[in-house]
Amino acid sequence: MDYRRLQLFLAAVRHGSLTDAAAELEISQPALSKSLKALEKSLGVRLLERGRYGVKPTPYGEALVAHGSTVEAELRNAEAEIEALKGATHGHVMVGCGPTEANRLLPQALLSLMKSHPDLRVTVLYGLNESLMPWVTNGEIDFALSSVPARATSADLIHDPLFAETGVVVARTGHPLARRRSIAPADLLQARWILPRRRELERLAFDDMFRARELDPPSAVVETTSTVLMKSVVMQSDVLTFIPRELIWWEERAGQLLSLKVGGAEWVRSVGITRRRRGSLSPAGRLLVDALKSTAAAFGRRAGA
Repeated sequence: MDYRRLQLFLAAVRHGSLTDAAAELEISQPALSKSLKALEKSLGVRLLERGRYGVKPTPYGEALVAHGSTVEAELRNAEAEIEALKGATHGHVMVGCGPTEANRLLPQALLSLMKSHPDLRVTVLYGLNESLMPWVTNGEIDFALSSVPARATSADLIHDPLFAETGVVVARTGHPLARRRSIAPADLLQARWILPRRRELERLAFDDMFRARELDPPSAVVETTSTVLMKSVVMQSDVLTFIPRELIWWEERAGQLLSLKVGGAEWVRSVGITRRRRGSLSPAGRLLVDALKSTAAAFGRRAGA
């Protein structure tokens, strides 16, 4: 199989559009279409469904994506390894990141890396674990920075914990409950809430906090995957939310948000790096991992981190 044609096919699937894929690859759309048809002819199957709104892989195409993405990632890492051996100082890392990690850990690690290796390039894809883990498995990203399980849930993945974070009930500064030194879950039943969706870990922990005391969990006025929306609504009202404390690190220091002193909110989770068990990590990827580990270690040395 021609590797260049495989690259073109993966770009078309990634964008869902031949026009956008051609623009990224800096080739004409007719040339891209011709290459894709040649790839389909060589395999004897149809790889893409073409419609008014773009393209999507057929079942044959999905099989090629699953294996081809891993091949592409390994070749990308091999090229980076060769450049490193030649003494090159540049490189490219593809990393996936969850909302909590995008707030403080990753930005500070990137700033550190920019100072020590200014020629490295990093592409960050944002998402929740439900999208991040498939991206790692399929080789679309070099690794993911997100919550990690206590035990591996997939034989294809390796998890490397960096630090632990806790879930907290969050209110605006000046909220009536902020003056109370001790708050029980029962005191929160009449509050209005903006919360993660029911299947998210934070929401499950929130519900458990009430059920452990034989209370029905409050309903959410708004459910969302957007932490930006949660924080914005809470800042402007008496609505409460329940999210990892790491997400309000900057707002706490700016005096905009605070965590309420609620007894029984003991949810803790691990944040770390997830990568493919059988995949290699490029020199640039290893540099970013080292920067993340150093930054996370510094968190533990700071009071209130």
